Amino acid sequence: MHHPIALIIIDMQRGIQQLPERSRNNPQAAERIAVLLAAWRSAGWPVVHIRHISREAGSVFAPGQPGVEFHPPLAPLPHEALFEKNTTDAFLHSGLERWLRVRGIESVALVGVASENSVENSARTAGNLGFRTLVAEDACFTYAKTDFAGTPRSADEVHAMAMANLHGEYARVLDSDTLLGMLPQ
Repeated sequence: MHHPIALIIIDMQRGIQQLPERSRNNPQAAERIAVLLAAWRSAGWPVVHIRHISREAGSVFAPGQPGVEFHPPLAPLPHEALFEKNTTDAFLHSGLERWLRVRGIESVALVGVASENSVENSARTAGNLGFRTLVAEDACFTYAKTDFAGTPRSADEVHAMAMANLHGEYARVLDSDTLLGMLPQ
């Protein structure tokens, strides 16, 4: 018997498309997420959507802004779980942990944006809470940024470091095809 893995889709909202033009990695991430989402729905396994709601009035993620809406191909169905967060951690003050525990879900698979931000923070918390945590690295993405020492880092470098921070300690980092292989046939 397969124990279901909850697919947790983090911050795949229209506002992420409205960020200032910066170089990003994994341009196929949304398509990879859509493939995973379709497979999860077909298997009848739990799907959780996380929506970022900003506390800053001028943010594209502020309540009432179009940026809050989900990327249309990844929008939740009425019966799928939806949690809102206003920090970089999907578990903090959201009820997500309780929702998973009540359903006896012990494993989670995280995808979405940004690799070093909400994905990494949520995966760390999931691992620390004792969930078997998987991160599909090709279904996550981020943007180029300058590190603390002032060195510009490419989106690929930022992403790779985030995945390195997680793998083996907080989560198992894998690709989406490997994750798809975990679904019941």
